[in-house]
Amino acid sequence: MSGSDTSQLAYQRVLLKVSGNSFCRPGESGISMSEVAELSEQIKRVHETGVELAIVCGGGNILRGKQFAAVSAAINPPTAHYMGMLATVINGLALQDALENIGVPTRLLSAIRMEGVAETFIRRRCVRHLEKGRVVILAAGTGSPFVTTDTAAALRAREIKADIVMKGTRVDGVYSEDPEINPHAVLYPEVTFEEVLSKELGVMDAQAIHHCMEAKIPILVFNYQRVGNIERAISGEPIGTRVVSAKSQ
Repeated sequence: MSGSDTSQLAYQRVLLKVSGNSFCRPGESGISMSEVAELSEQIKRVHETGVELAIVCGGGNILRGKQFAAVSAAINPPTAHYMGMLATVINGLALQDALENIGVPTRLLSAIRMEGVAETFIRRRCVRHLEKGRVVILAAGTGSPFVTTDTAAALRAREIKADIVMKGTRVDGVYSEDPEINPHAVLYPEVTFEEVLSKELGVMDAQAIHHCMEAKIPILVFNYQRVGNIERAISGEPIGTRVVSAKSQ
């Protein structure tokens, strides 16, 4: 752990989920290093607070396994999912270099063995990296097909005993409807896991929600693109939407 005073932090250990869209410009695909650099600067400021930070990367900017399988009969669905997992490793490598370029110590851990570019995910090793003050980037999902990176984030949060799962998005939180379609959609400051499931609010897939609900790990959905929002989220400021076991009094 770094020498920063962590006694005032709202959370000591955080699992941050960033989608593949975080790695490219809106409406585009591939990797935009300017977008990655902006994300890295926010992560650097969070790291300087002393919080232990693990990051799960999506890969949709390169390839979404489920969608790819649906449009290509020549690719078996399991193969398409593995391709999607490898896309998250590519994003992880980009984020690792961007972070280390600005002085943030990192480790890239992959659920699929590929020793030439990343360490293999081992829970105890991951925790040790966090304790030593390194930002840990978790790639390749769970290493198994038919599992989303949202579920991978929830599982890893349980494994490393994270205080919270934070999902960075391009909207301000969880709405009653899609705010891009209905401008009158209501932003929820807080909802329960049960409400997310019953109303099908689309925070994360149901499997991820169930994992966090069972482990009583809250989820925060927030807009990472607003400058400083990742830091505000880490400090416990009331931004975005909190998903909790029971509504706060």
